[in-house]
Amino acid sequence: MATTSKVLARTAAATTSTTLYTQPNTSTITVVTNVLVTNTTGSTANFTLAFAGVTSATSVSVSSYDTTVIDMKQVIPASNPAATITGSASTTGINFHISGVEIA
Repeated sequence: MATTSKVLARTAAATTSTTLYTQPNTSTITVVTNVLVTNTTGSTANFTLAFAGVTSATSVSVSSYDTTVIDMKQVIPASNPAATITGSASTTGINFHISGVEIA
């Protein structure tokens, strides 16, 4: 099995739940290793993240001009249909940076 380190998502948040990452196929296992959530606004903002349909962070506050760092080893098993990471925020001034490994 090949293991590939990669950026899973690097994007500005939407204010409604949006797909940030989709496994490339139904046989790939994904391991999320790091999540950085940056607030680029002058006000506190909130974000929500879900891995394979399971909410892992709900309305987490990020102070103005601050970054929340989540160091994790979250396995998203291979599935049919391919699993996703979804996220949303209270403002589009939130940026998601998600890194991990794909095992195929």
